[in-house]
Amino acid sequence: MKILVIGAAGMVGRKLTSALLKAGQVGGREISALVLADIVTPQAPDASVPIETHAIDLSAPEAAVRLIASRPDLIFHLAAIVSGEAEADFEKGYRINLDGTRHLLEAIRLEGQKGAYAPRLVFTSSIAVFGEPLPAEIPDEFPLTPLTSYGTQKAICELLLADYSRRGFVDGIGIRLPTVVVRPGKPNKAASGFFSGIIREPLAGVEAVLPVDTSVRHWFASPRAAVSFLLHAAEMDTSSLGQRRSLTMPGLAATVGDEIEALRRVAGDRAVKLIRHEPDPIIAGIVAGWPQAFSAKRAEGLGFVAEKRFDDIIRAHIEDELGGHLG
Repeated sequence: MKILVIGAAGMVGRKLTSALLKAGQVGGREISALVLADIVTPQAPDASVPIETHAIDLSAPEAAVRLIASRPDLIFHLAAIVSGEAEADFEKGYRINLDGTRHLLEAIRLEGQKGAYAPRLVFTSSIAVFGEPLPAEIPDEFPLTPLTSYGTQKAICELLLADYSRRGFVDGIGIRLPTVVVRPGKPNKAASGFFSGIIREPLAGVEAVLPVDTSVRHWFASPRAAVSFLLHAAEMDTSSLGQRRSLTMPGLAATVGDEIEALRRVAGDRAVKLIRHEPDPIIAGIVAGWPQAFSAKRAEGLGFVAEKRFDDIIRAHIEDELGGHLG
């Protein structure tokens, strides 16, 4: 099996690559080669299988054609401009998030015209495809009502994925990721970045800024869970999806206050005191329209699993990024 990871230089992409190499197989098929692509050249880890790396802009039509020419059996499409940046730069958001995905789907379709080819495509969507007015707990059947450019771009891509799958051009599955916390490394431009920052920075002994009220409630999963979603989507039987090719992933509903109390239980008062409340009306306005909780029964019934307690999300970060102990 040849696997293509687009967006491989990002946090989830790096963790997914490591998980694939550790497993050595997907769905019982041995991994024979990996192709890693991103806007910057991904770092190739040591491996016993051939690894290609490419710095490529997926929004350029010829870029997808070059990636698909080798006919990867499995494709993970993780590349995207994040929510805050997509809202701030309208043209860039549509060029990368929408046009890049369309170019990829078209490259797959055109390659299939040369001879039978319909790879599994795992597409990372987002819960930002939903927007107010929202019920307290969003069911699987709730319509897509995005209130941001990012959410709109992801919703359009979900429709494209379903149509290209219906036509048999690709075997697609879209997974709507919860907000992934705790993200390691430096903050990105996502409006949701503070959800990770108020945990990551205090655990490292650094002050963190909280731009919203502690009553803000949201839907979370760890990077560890996000990778497990991707791997499960890659090997599951997609015939059970029917025409509804995108799924809301399981997660954990928690308020910012719940996050802070979990941090207190795991790391103590000293960590919590490093959180400084500094309201930001722009971020608060974006977050106000986001979903707060889901009933992800469809995904759970198909075998997707996430954490049940925020303490477990924090401990996963400590184990995976801090060597299993606090400084």
